[in-house]
Order: sequence, then C-alpha cells, then structure tokens
Amino acid sequence: FFSLPLAMAADSAYLDELVKGSRTAARVCAGLCADARFNALCAIRDSLLRSREIICAANRLDKKAAAETGLDAPLLKRLDVEGSKFDAMISKVDDVIAIDDPVGRVSLATELDQGLRLQRVACPIGVIAIIFESRPEAAVQISALALKSANAIILKGGKEAANTNAALVAAIQAGLSGLAEGPPPLSVQLVASREEVSALLGMHHQIDLVVPRGSNALVAHIMANTRIPVMGHADGICAVYLDRAAAEEKAVSVVVDSKCDYPVACNAAETLLLHEATLPRAWPAVAAALLDKGVALKCDSTALSSLPAALRSSQASQLSEATAADFSTEFLSLTMAVKTVASVQEAVEHINGHSSHHTDAIVTEEAAAAEHFTSYVDSAGVYVNASTRFADGQRYGFGAEVGVSTNRIHSRGPMGVEGLLIYKYVLRGAGHAVADYSAGRCTFKHKQIALAAECRGVLSSLAEPKMLLILSAAVAVGVGLGVRASRS
Repeated sequence: FFSLPLAMAADSAYLDELVKGSRTAARVCAGLCADARFNALCAIRDSLLRSREIICAANRLDKKAAAETGLDAPLLKRLDVEGSKFDAMISKVDDVIAIDDPVGRVSLATELDQGLRLQRVACPIGVIAIIFESRPEAAVQISALALKSANAIILKGGKEAANTNAALVAAIQAGLSGLAEGPPPLSVQLVASREEVSALLGMHHQIDLVVPRGSNALVAHIMANTRIPVMGHADGICAVYLDRAAAEEKAVSVVVDSKCDYPVACNAAETLLLHEATLPRAWPAVAAALLDKGVALKCDSTALSSLPAALRSSQASQLSEATAADFSTEFLSLTMAVKTVASVQEAVEHINGHSSHHTDAIVTEEAAAAEHFTSYVDSAGVYVNASTRFADGQRYGFGAEVGVSTNRIHSRGPMGVEGLLIYKYVLRGAGHAVADYSAGRCTFKHKQIALAAECRGVLSSLAEPKMLLILSAAVAVGVGLGVRASRS
C-alpha cells in the first residue's frame, strides 16, 4: 500500500552531494527571519499529521520485524509511535514552536568608541550530524529543534526503525517543500547505513558537530572515530547523596523517583551515598521503599549492617555486598550501589571521582551543605532536594532536547534550542581604522550598552531576501522526498 525507497550502498559521491546540500541549506537557514522558522515548524507539524497513516504503517512494519527478531520488550516499546505516542510526538513540536526564538539574540553590546559598536549575536552552528538509537520520535524532536535554531541536520536512526524514520523524514521534507520562503527540504536529511555514518565521521571540514544519542558503546565509538567535535555523554552514572540533615520524607521521595521512575534513562540514579548520621533514621526508610519497588541494593558493609535485621532477613535476595566496580557502573536496571561517607566533602570527592558528570543530587535541610555540594560537584546538573530525573530538556522548558551534554565547553546538560547555537561578533562602524588608535588619535571607550536597548534579530536584518529565495529555490531543485534506506 506504500513503499519507501530502498538503499544504495554508501558511496563518496552520494555523500559529498548530501553534505553539500546540507551546507547550502544551512546557509539559507542562517539568514531566515523568526517568522520563516515559525512557519516551517507549523508546516512540518501539519505534514506529519497528514502523513499519520503512512507513518504508522511504516512503524507497524518495523515493530513486526523487531518482534520477529526477538527485540527486547523495553526496546520494542521505545520503537512504537502509534496512538498516544504519535500525539505526544506532535505535542513536542508544539512545545518547540511555543518557545522564544533565540536566533539573533544579543548577549553583549559594547560601544568601543563613538560610532563603533560591537555586539555578540546568537547564531546557528551550521551542519549537525545526529546519531540516535531506538526512538524514532527523536527524529521529529531533533528536526524541530534544528529548524528552530536555524541549523541543517543529517540524521541516522537505529536500523530497527528504518521504515519509521524514513516516513517521518519524508513527511518533514514534504512540509518544508511547500514553503514559499523557509528552510529548504535538505535542511533535514537521513542516512541509513553504518557505512554512511563512518564516511560522515571523516568529513570534519564539512560537518560542524556530531551529537550521538544512545548506548555507551555508540557514544564511545563516535568519540573515538572522528575529528569532528562531539557533543554528548558516554555514561549516565548519577548519584544521590543523603546529607546528615536530610529530611526522611524528602529522602524517600527523591531517591525512589531517581532510581525507579525510569531505570534505563541516563538521568536515573545508580549510586546512593549515605552520610553516616542517616544510617539509624533516613536510611532504613529509604531502603525499605527501594526494596518494595524491587530494587537490588549493593551496599558497603556499613550500610548493609545498619539495616534492621528483619529487613535484611526478609529481603535477603535483594541485598548484597558492593564491589569497587559497582560504584562506576551504569546498571540501567533496578539495581543501586550504596556507600557510606563521613561528610559532604567525602560525598563530593566520590562523585567527582566516579560519576559521569551528568546529574547528581543532595538531600539536605542545611543551606551550607547544599551550597558546598552545588559549588564543588563537577556535573552538568547539580540538584538540591529534587530527583535526578528532572535532567531533561522538556522538563527544563526547552521544548525538547537533542541530547544531554557532559562537555565542559559550549553547551552542558540537556541541549535544547540554545544548545544548538553559538555566537558571532558583529561590529558596526563608520570607516573606523585601527591605525587611528595605534597612533593615539582616537581612544577606546569600551562602554557597556544595556541589552534592553539592543534590537534582536540582527542577523535576519542583514539578510538579503531575494538572495535567500534564490538559494532556497536552488536547493529545492530535484529534491526527492524519499530517503535512502539500507539494503542490509
């Protein structure tokens, strides 16, 4: 009842053209106004809705094939985009549409001298390759964020979702192709084979950023096999520390949610650190709540022996001695390592030495302990009395997220629209020359200008509309809405 184009083997000529198309599209996107980006997002939303039956039919093919190959139930669940999952996918596009457009936002303004004004202006990164696994709806979230931030993207999804990803990208390209002025269809492209990904990773002069979303093995492989900057994280080893001033009720709530809400997520807690003062009070209640949820606890000897004898006896199958390796393990299941510490500083040192610098939390009623923890823990997210599961772009109000970065440059934590932006310096003068300052005829003022007085959208104001329309038309010529899929 419908067909998706079959794949050709990866070849350099094809990929060169694909990446050139992305670069040209990125240059068009960089000069578009906020209204054009808004219209583009509305267009892809409408196109996805019109294509719902085709997308769901493709999804059923993928789910059927995955079930026949014995794909694990949790992964099979992630593959589904029908019913309420489809509605949720569309809702996330709405969330991205609703957030403020940050492209062209001025974050610094300085009057260097009379008539010589410097601005730091938010601008897109350019061409971004995003590699993700399992969840086909990620293609839609990522595309929406990329278009909102004026970037062009090349997507590679998991092979188990090949038909769904192709149908989704085809619908997105169809929506963009109907715009008189807006991002070209090649702003969103899809590759399907590992060979194509390997070739893309070697294109460090043509691709500006790689964002891997998936398993530790995937992220580690990408990082080891490219010279392109990589934004992401290879592990999700998050910890919750119960301070000596932890309130029992809050401790139970934060720890249970951090571990049990969705154990396979990268922001689920894997380690529980206990101040020794919590052993006779908060720890037994927390342990009982975790055990009741089916969590296996790998405890150091102090934490284990501090549990009531009746609990140790009735839940013996879920309790065991921890090994040193357990405190550097991402379990991705209902398993948690538990360690006793003597101070908040010891907790900080353990986290900085064993965590993946993703998200870590303290439960405490003591302001000084909270301040120490948030100041010294070196992680992308540092929480006080709140579950680590809040580390998510949508929960942060970003609309959605491309992924979570544990990098220490550019972007850190959940990457929403602003995580896909960098900046450029725009200087406006009136024939100013450095020679006049070198000779002492002029002197710099370096007067800071209030940002409220600065206009936004400076990049769009510099764009030439006719040239953008010509470029957009050139990119659109010959664009097929089908996407290559792998033969293998």
